[in-house]
Amino acid sequence: METHQITLVKDSFEKVVPIADTAAEIFYTDLFETSPEVRPYFAGADMTEQGKKLMATLGVVVRSLDNLPTVLPVARDLAIRHVGYGVKAGDYDKVGASLLRTLEKGLGDAFTPDVKEAWSQTYGTLSGVMIDAAYGPKEPET
Repeated sequence: METHQITLVKDSFEKVVPIADTAAEIFYTDLFETSPEVRPYFAGADMTEQGKKLMATLGVVVRSLDNLPTVLPVARDLAIRHVGYGVKAGDYDKVGASLLRTLEKGLGDAFTPDVKEAWSQTYGTLSGVMIDAAYGPKEPET
């Protein structure tokens, strides 16, 4: 990731922090509406607490973007644990799409094309590491 993209992600996330509870609610509402098949992963979960965990995790990742290797072992462990909940590799794309829609709704005009691309790169990098840890690297397409 480029330094400029890291700055865009960090600056935009600072605008999300004051609306963290609302952002988490937007995220899970969007995820469950667009991908209802993932709802069972959260059976019995307190969604308010789940939202707090989501926002805390995003905060750790965003703060670590300047030194991503420090957070990657935690991300790998988290991905492996998610397999036990039934999460599939394809679910990461669903989560990423909901994250982008959440940021778009939460940030409004501040969600510029450059900010969207920076978040897409960030999520793509992190989810790629997590998918590789949980399911093994993708086979090259021929």
